[in-house]
Amino acid sequence: MNMMAANVIAPPLPRSLDDTGINLVMMRDILLKTMFRTNTDTASALSKLICIPITLTQELIDICRKQGLVEAMGTLHANSGGEMGFQLSDTGKARALDALSQSEYYGAMPVPLQVYREQVKRQSIRNIQLTRQQLLGAMGHLILPPTLIDQLGPAVSSGRSILMYGPPGNGKSSISNGIRDAIGDNIYIPRAIEYAGQVITVFDPIVHTPAPLPEEDPTALRKRGVQFDTRYVYCERPTVITGGELSLDMLDLKYNKTARTYTAPLQLKSSGGVFIVDDLGRQAEPPQKLVNRWIVPLEENRDILSLQSGEKFEVPFDTLVIFSTNFHPNEIFDKAALRRIFFKIKIDGPDQAGFLKIFQMVAKKRNMPLDEKALLHLLKVKYPTIDNIYANYQPIFLIDQMISICEFEGIPYQMTPELVERAWMNMFVKDEAIVH
Repeated sequence: MNMMAANVIAPPLPRSLDDTGINLVMMRDILLKTMFRTNTDTASALSKLICIPITLTQELIDICRKQGLVEAMGTLHANSGGEMGFQLSDTGKARALDALSQSEYYGAMPVPLQVYREQVKRQSIRNIQLTRQQLLGAMGHLILPPTLIDQLGPAVSSGRSILMYGPPGNGKSSISNGIRDAIGDNIYIPRAIEYAGQVITVFDPIVHTPAPLPEEDPTALRKRGVQFDTRYVYCERPTVITGGELSLDMLDLKYNKTARTYTAPLQLKSSGGVFIVDDLGRQAEPPQKLVNRWIVPLEENRDILSLQSGEKFEVPFDTLVIFSTNFHPNEIFDKAALRRIFFKIKIDGPDQAGFLKIFQMVAKKRNMPLDEKALLHLLKVKYPTIDNIYANYQPIFLIDQMISICEFEGIPYQMTPELVERAWMNMFVKDEAIVH
């Protein structure tokens, strides 16, 4: 595990029901709904489902018993370490159904928004200080211009927005992924947050990858067990990658009319991590419009979301946003929008020496023997036809094409001027009229 993870302070374990920050009626209803939906009947099993310590779960059960909503089953579970079993009374079932009609949410207790804000500060992406070695380590497999790391390092360490632009096929997406890998530590993601009595689910298994919990000291006399608020999941810093499918409504709260609960938008799910907008300019909405939506978040580290009722509220915006485009920035943005994007980094194709270095590396990896005649044919005959413009994707493309041809023809892997010609034909489409 990356050493930086040690710098992230865990959300403290709630020691009392008050410590959860959640209204007692809401907690009671979530417990009843969870019992109703899952048929769980012991305090220890319920504690795991509602994600609060067993002592607090038992306290909540006792409150429900006093209100006549839950009753002891009068039997001890042999398979649960002799624990007492509990069930909903008829009144409890009626209350659970009533609560479910207002919101289908059950399971983990949510974290109040104001409490979550504090955790965001403790694990902010802006607290990360990357070294040159960490960035190089994550991008060692890429052949990059020497000055690029000089530009990327300060940009990533600042946690501010980055725009990468340049011709297609030169590794902008690979660099974005390398940045994500370099960050590499773990943070705490809430399963759900609560605002104004509404539950917003945040943890998403598609976006969030749970990480192994920090190991306890094996020499310690007493095992402490989990020492953080389990309403959070310990995860790798999240990465959200969107491309041409990104639309403005993906950045709004999603309301599920059937379940009557909200789902966090993409940028909230990526809190503490990286949000990559790939292929900017290929979306249905113009880039200017998309960036306008990000202006307040990028400048003020806060976002504004709306409930169904129209009520607006603020959530933290703690995300390293990376825009990547094949267009020149001046073609898709006005000056005001460009000013708001903190770092602008041009990713160019390699020169001939860089191209040959990549070509050699790929050939070695693919067990393709290099051939001087074939390389000379490529550099002296083929590349002049495209003004000697090299791109990082081309060595992989050409070598893989030659491998496919060799396999089809049943011959050993080899490079010849003729195979270069056949591979080249598939890399470009001729401009020619099609007769209908």
